[in-house]
Amino acid sequence: MPIGYVLTVSTFTGIFMILTLSLNILTGYAKQVSLGHAAFFGIGAYASAILTVKFGLSFWAALPCVVAITTLVGVFLGLPSLRVSHDFLVLSTIGLNFIVGSVFKYSSFFGGSMGIVGVPTPELFGHTLGTPGYFGLTYTFVILAILTSFYFSKTWARLAMEAFGEDETAAKAMGINVAKFKIYAFAISSAYAGIAGALWAHYVGSVFPDNFGFDRSIDILAMLVLGGMGTIRGAVLGAFLLQVLPEALRVIQDYRMLVSGGILALMILFQPMGLLGRGSLLYRGFQTLRERLGRRAEGAI
Repeated sequence: MPIGYVLTVSTFTGIFMILTLSLNILTGYAKQVSLGHAAFFGIGAYASAILTVKFGLSFWAALPCVVAITTLVGVFLGLPSLRVSHDFLVLSTIGLNFIVGSVFKYSSFFGGSMGIVGVPTPELFGHTLGTPGYFGLTYTFVILAILTSFYFSKTWARLAMEAFGEDETAAKAMGINVAKFKIYAFAISSAYAGIAGALWAHYVGSVFPDNFGFDRSIDILAMLVLGGMGTIRGAVLGAFLLQVLPEALRVIQDYRMLVSGGILALMILFQPMGLLGRGSLLYRGFQTLRERLGRRAEGAI
């Protein structure tokens, strides 16, 4: 297998790891189920493409702007979550996907259905990044996303999100500002997704409306559900499996939407905690194995 192909698949996998980690904050911790996460992904990609192609900024100058833009959009689009929840929130996020997609497709500023091409590859120390360099850049951001997610998982904000995710009325009774933390969840999640979008745009070299449709949102959610919602390890594993397996089994590439939807339905029905979620069969198996090995080690001493 050519090393270039392996690096390309690995780079796309890294981008989806960042995306899945971003959705984990919104859906895994805050329990705000979103079927429109590809919209934030697309906003980040288009923002970076426009800033670099039309305004002449470098990737590095555009990236902070992309984070700011997607964070603000996340805050704005998170406001409806203060009034709706559960099924109605899911429907509103589906609508978000189609609204954003229509803006991209029918606005000449965004290139219409022809998209934006010629998005430049980033430079580092005066050298344009090749495939190995971009792989390294992507996984630098993956590591940063994992570390910041780990830090976030230890904060009061995560506990507050999990509290109102389980029972909003009880969380309010405990004095948690539910509105503030819902907005936080949308803002942080969309910022992560914006970074992933920028990485996608500059790696592919072009952006088109169809890259960020509803089927992409299903893919991202399926990755999170497969790996295990509310866990960093689950988000990373789910992205890895659903990116690498279709590449390994090329025969199912044309049925990606069907595969993602089927996995999503089966996991929700039979293993809602995912493969590595807290309380999942696999996670409990690892815990039991570790306890047994620990007892054997103690017995040997």
